[in-house]
Amino acid sequence: MPSPDAALTVLGLLLIGGALVSGLARRSFLSLTALFVLAGFALGNGGLEVLDFDPRSGFVTVLAVVALIVILFRDGLEVEAEMLQTAWHLPLRKLVLAMPITGALIACATKGVTDLTWTESFLVGALLSPTDPVLSSSVVTNPRVPRLIRHSLNLESGLNDGLALPAVLAFTAALEADNDFVWWRFVFQDVTLGFVTGGVVGFLAARLLPRGRALGADVSPHQKALYALGVAFAAYGVAVLEPQANGFISVFVAAIVLGILRPDIRECFERRSEDVIELVKLGVFVVFGALLTTDILFADGWAAVGIAVFALVVARPVAVFVALAGTRQVRVDGKAFMSWFGPKGVATMTYALFVLTSDASEAERIFGIAALAVMLSVVAHGITDQPGAEWIARRAEARSAA
Repeated sequence: MPSPDAALTVLGLLLIGGALVSGLARRSFLSLTALFVLAGFALGNGGLEVLDFDPRSGFVTVLAVVALIVILFRDGLEVEAEMLQTAWHLPLRKLVLAMPITGALIACATKGVTDLTWTESFLVGALLSPTDPVLSSSVVTNPRVPRLIRHSLNLESGLNDGLALPAVLAFTAALEADNDFVWWRFVFQDVTLGFVTGGVVGFLAARLLPRGRALGADVSPHQKALYALGVAFAAYGVAVLEPQANGFISVFVAAIVLGILRPDIRECFERRSEDVIELVKLGVFVVFGALLTTDILFADGWAAVGIAVFALVVARPVAVFVALAGTRQVRVDGKAFMSWFGPKGVATMTYALFVLTSDASEAERIFGIAALAVMLSVVAHGITDQPGAEWIARRAEARSAA
């Protein structure tokens, strides 16, 4: 492990450098997040070894937990803002159908080209099923891209992080050597009690904070944002301590309930927590990159490359076209556009770190396959997001003009 002083110095310098080159990064095919991953790789175990992290250290474990709490809570809060819009049919079909189909196809491909077990293969599929438009921001921010497509991709990515979580946790628990995994116990204790705990915490938190004045003074937006962040960690802690449910599921559900009941808190958190979330994400990117080596990335050789390419160019497109078959809301070119822009990013990185810190026997191989898919996605979607957004925008404008 690097000394805390060295790690903080490197992070500080990277943040300064990131701020200086952020404008250039937006104009290039690499996003700022991708640059942090590459910087971590250059400074980590596969490069200069300035950041030599032990993947099973307490630091990496805590960072992965904190990142998951913050990211899942943010995603949960965004559900209500998006669901209030009318066009929810497409993202729902992609979440219910395309996401599990994607995971199943990747699992079958993994089983076919490696010696991993079916459980390990399905864990790879679960890791690579969530999408992340952060790595293709031009798609969801370009106003020329049809609103229906932007909304569909944005809502899908906001929800599929949390929906993929139970599968990742279940397969990881089943693979841990010292864990006597029983599926019905997991569903009851981890999933069901996690949902209930999160719902209760979210409901109580929504009722506890007054909407106007508290203790003789107005409740400021800063207080509401800080309160929301406290709810996130409280939801995790309450679930883990008692009734020993899954804390991550509890956080996601608590955020959904809190966002529905208290849109004022949701808005304050979204406006004021951006820097905190960005700092946590960039820290995860650096550590994620630092843990990578060529031996880890290519532990399965060309099989790992094949799985990553299959996930991007076969599994996702097939799943999206199957899920959207028969719908008249979007044309074939729109379906093709959405099928390609399903990049692998924050959720896959964070979940892969969680798997790496577990006791699963093939955790490092699974981490390497997921990491390689993320690296390929960073490059492929970074190169194509701007041209792709312009392509679909021109087609939509031409149809409108006609």
